Formats: sequence, structure tokens, C-alpha cells
Amino acid sequence: MTFEQLRLDGVSRSFGSANALQGLDLAITRGEFVALLGPSGCGKSTALNCLAGLLPLTGGSIWLDDTRIDGRPPEQRGFGMVFQNYALFPHLSVRANVGFGLQMRKVARAELRRRVDEALRLVQLTEHAAKFPAQLSGGQQQRVAIARAVVLEPAVVLMDEPLSNLDAKLRLEMRMEIRRLHQTLGLTTVYVTHDQEEALSLADRLVVLREGTVQQIGTPEEVYAQPVNSYVASFMGYRNLLDLTLTSATGATGSSAAGSAALGSSAAGSSVTGSAATGSPVTVEGDGVRLTGTNRDDLTAGPAKVAIRPEDFVVGEGAENALDVTVEIVEYHGRELSVSARLANGVPVYFRTDKRLAPGDPVKIGVPAERVLVFAP
Repeated sequence: MTFEQLRLDGVSRSFGSANALQGLDLAITRGEFVALLGPSGCGKSTALNCLAGLLPLTGGSIWLDDTRIDGRPPEQRGFGMVFQNYALFPHLSVRANVGFGLQMRKVARAELRRRVDEALRLVQLTEHAAKFPAQLSGGQQQRVAIARAVVLEPAVVLMDEPLSNLDAKLRLEMRMEIRRLHQTLGLTTVYVTHDQEEALSLADRLVVLREGTVQQIGTPEEVYAQPVNSYVASFMGYRNLLDLTLTSATGATGSSAAGSAALGSSAAGSSVTGSAATGSPVTVEGDGVRLTGTNRDDLTAGPAKVAIRPEDFVVGEGAENALDVTVEIVEYHGRELSVSARLANGVPVYFRTDKRLAPGDPVKIGVPAERVLVFAP
């Protein structure tokens, strides 16, 4: 089945009074790799199951070009599905598992063999064709599941956390394999994951979900570097989330009063001059901490949430936005250390460094202003 666009218009799914998915609008171009990203319970698997036809919609519609398909049963949508638990038939060989869907569609024997051979070659399992699932590793079983999906030559491949049951080494190998297959076959892929590193490495676009609603849609670069709110920032690796008060904004007009806020405790309000546009420099303060950052929410005054990545901190004297911290926990990660430290007010700060540090060490760290993102709280 050929198409130019898969479109979800206001797709919603409720379970009783609980809204698992609310008004999802998404257009996916043929050949695109889209990842639905978020923690457990955010609605990503619900969205995938609605796409697959395994769950009926309670609102909205799904279209392939100008054809509405949300009323069709799963077998009539022409989609391939790769499940988290592989869902292989244990009593069938690898070859029989891969060819099962073609057999159900009564594909001619010669054509079935040709397509199964090609699918096994693509996932590099030709020599394992006669084995049974129990004789394969986890990564090999997942390759069988992927081959079973792509052998049907589906309009869209749907993948529901397919790598979550694999060990770290196999996850990396299978990530490369999935990306290679996507590029080789020109597949249209919708991929569900809670792993932001996995999503960043695989997808052309990310859809970040929270409690059934979309928070941000964008390329990996956009979502990683320009999160639209503190939730997306925290999910994309901005581990340091500090509660401060915006006290001054550059290039502003008028004035307003900043409310009290705290970094661990409440601070007295201070005056702020003007309003700052998104992307402009602002100053945030609280409980002995003062930072210059980048306004991400058109904030004019008052409480703010400040997001900083651990890898953006610089250790040493003379760094911009200097902070004095005391090291608490040091984790060895090969070329660098992952450090948990505390500010004088007791608030934890996380950073990475290649310098040798030990618990109890006093350290001065800093971060460039453009790496300090300031959001509404």
C-alpha cells in the first residue's frame, strides 16, 4: 500500500473517566521515522495501539492520505507491528515465524519463499532459519520479530519499545540495525520508547508526551537543545532543575515586582525591570545563588524554573555563572566522572568532569549563560 501521509487528527482514548490520550494531532510523511517519547503512563503505547487498531478511538480520526482508516480492523490497515516481548511462536522455526503472515494471506509458495529469504537476509539471520526461538539470543529473537513485520511490506511499521528487554550491548547493536533497515527499505516507522537516547539516535522527529497530551514535536536537535518547557527539559537530560526568582531582564520596558521564590527556601521579592522576550538574557536569584540565563518562556518577573545539563557545567576558577559546591558522590564513567554535589543551601547539583574528585572536596563550577534555560515554574 502506497501513501504520502499518515495523519492523526485529534486522536483521543479514554478508559472510563481517565484520559489516556487527548487530542493528538500528528502528520507523518511516507518514509519518516517518528518516535513517541515519554515516561510510563504518558499515552505513547495507547497512541500506538490506536494506530494499530488494537484500541478503538474515543475521539478523533486516523487517515492514510484521504482514506479514513480508524474504523478498519487491524488486519485491514496494512501495518506491521513489533512488540516489546517479541511474540514469536515457540513451536515454529525462524523461517515459519517470518512467513506466518504471508501464509495467512495465502501468498504463493514461491513468492513467500523469496520474500522470507530476503527478510532473513536483511536482518542477517539466514543461517538461523531452521532454528526455533528458544535456540536464539534475545537480539536474534527481536530480529525475527522485525523480519516478520517487514516481510509483509507494510505501509507503516509500528514498534512498541522493542529493545527494552535487551542488555545494554544488544540495545546498541539493535538500534543500529533498526536504523539500517529503516534507511535500506525506506520504511515509515512509528516507534515508542521511554529512552531519550534511543529516540534521539533513531528518529527523524520526536513527539514528547505527558499524561496523554503532546508537550513538543520537533527534530531531535530541536527537542534536545530547545525544550519548550521544564518538563521536556527534565526528560531530555536537564537534570539540574532549580527554583529561583527572575530579578532582571535585558532590554526591557516598564517594571514589575518579582515574587518570592527559593532554591531550597523562600527569598524576599526584589524588583525587576521590564519584560524579556524569549531567548533574551535574564538574571535569576535565590538563597545565595545568582545566575544569568536565557529566557525560554517570555517571563517578566517572579518565580522561575532553571534547567542546566550536567555536561554543561565547567569545573575550575573563572567560569561564568560561578557556584561553590561540595562533592558528595562520585561515579566513574570511564573518561569522565559523574558527580553529585551540594550548594551551600543544601540543594543538589549534578555535573560531569574529567578532573579527579573525591567526596568532601570543595569545588567551584560554572556554566555559560546560553546553557542556563529559564522557564515558567
